[in-house]
Amino acid sequence: MSTCAKVSRDLEEPLAGTAATARTWLLVEQPGPWGAKALTSSHLDPALGRALERAAEGAGVRVALIRRPGRHADCHTVAERQVYAAHTTPGNVWLHKATTSDPERLLELDFTELGEGLPGTFDAALDGAPHTGDPLALVCTNGKRDRCCALLGRPLAAELAASGVDGIWEVTHLGGHRFSPTLLVLPFGYAYGRAEAHAVKEILQGVREGRVVTEGCRGSSAWERPGQAAELAVRTAAHEDAAGALSVVRTEGSAPRWEVTVAHTDGRHWLVTVAQGAALPPRPESCGSALGSPARMDVMAVRELSRTAVAHPAGH
Repeated sequence: MSTCAKVSRDLEEPLAGTAATARTWLLVEQPGPWGAKALTSSHLDPALGRALERAAEGAGVRVALIRRPGRHADCHTVAERQVYAAHTTPGNVWLHKATTSDPERLLELDFTELGEGLPGTFDAALDGAPHTGDPLALVCTNGKRDRCCALLGRPLAAELAASGVDGIWEVTHLGGHRFSPTLLVLPFGYAYGRAEAHAVKEILQGVREGRVVTEGCRGSSAWERPGQAAELAVRTAAHEDAAGALSVVRTEGSAPRWEVTVAHTDGRHWLVTVAQGAALPPRPESCGSALGSPARMDVMAVRELSRTAVAHPAGH
């Protein structure tokens, strides 16, 4: 049986620049089964799910459901559930957690403030506080969206949990089923594809040490797709793995070509040319879908700018 993930792997489709885009993530624990649109097709009240979708729209916040790895008893009642909020923009990276027995309180959140990187509303509405434990590794396991996420994601989450790795959760949707198993690591917000347990352990050790592992990385969810590819290219070119060292400060142009300026906290800048290509030959973007040519982000050039060029950018 050929799956979309196997085809993508066999064709060596590049991972960089394929992460879901969200400056802020809101994660709500919901055990039991998930449907394809999990916020409205799980045991979470669908009216609450729809209200959360509406509140997040356009705010830079992505809402996802999470559950502990393992067998999922079909329990309709959850006494206490974990809720996390994370902001991923360098210079203001944070991860807060709360526990609530009343998920309706999520509607008290100010999604605009969350999207802007302000955790106050989360702490006030849910009695939240900064998360002090291990980093979170969210493995996409929603087989109702794509069977690869269940076939490949669930065994990975189970293996990591069984080997004693803390912070492992199953999550409803990270995009890019064909890169399964996919995961998102918080607080830094980097996404990974084709993940294996030993690699995830290295990635999480990096997070504890404030480092970004670029192998298998799809990009940081803080940036749009051209910026994701550009930032990873600069990390490689400059041999820079410090988590908060780089920011995408300007993206000019439009598909299929962008000029992306990436800045280092030490004052260095790079101009990265990114071109949008089509992944060929055509392949299914998810299992059961028609053949297509998904967009890929190709880095054409990485050029370090002089201090003078940064101070007086052309055309500004």
